[in-house]
Amino acid sequence: MNKTVNGVVCAGILTLAAASVDAALLSRLGGLAVYDTDLDITWLADSNAGAGSVFDDGTGNTDGFMTWNSAAAWAASLNVGGFNDWRLPTLINSGGGAPCTSLNCTDIELGHLFYDELGGTAGNSIFTSSDPDLALFTLTTGAYWSDVEPAGNPSNAFFFGFVNGAQFETPKGVTARAWAVRDGDVGTVPEPSILALLGIGLIGFMTYKRNRQ
Repeated sequence: MNKTVNGVVCAGILTLAAASVDAALLSRLGGLAVYDTDLDITWLADSNAGAGSVFDDGTGNTDGFMTWNSAAAWAASLNVGGFNDWRLPTLINSGGGAPCTSLNCTDIELGHLFYDELGGTAGNSIFTSSDPDLALFTLTTGAYWSDVEPAGNPSNAFFFGFVNGAQFETPKGVTARAWAVRDGDVGTVPEPSILALLGIGLIGFMTYKRNRQ
């Protein structure tokens, strides 16, 4: 292969590999989880994984709707990929302020995922989005609990609606779905395919540079 073409191809591979590493959402645990590089948190890929569990205490026992206490207990009970520190979504850099209410709220991790990562728009279901990252998840429409309690009212908690992108507080005794998340990455080293591409690209680029000299 022509040395110039070989160098360009290898450099392109290196660029593509670096872009993959820099992506905001990355599949983890063979598709069971999704890592958000922006917030350094990992989501379960299935947004309604609690459906049919012993914690599913809504109007039915297979739909995933739970009271807040059951949702929190379900998340804490999980062990996925050897990680057992799952939780409900929480505030992002609250700074001591009250959580946002209504639409366009991104101060809880659910809102960040809906608006900033998956291309959701106020007043619309996430399923109207064309963001390709939606394919990383198994999404179920509905409202999802957070662990955020309004100041002075621990009997309520905030939930976020993936039906319309709205965030509100509600009594913990009502039912909503639960989506588990954890701090940090569940894949602390780059995937083998990415390492291989980086190595091939770097070697090719250095060879091209040496030949040019």
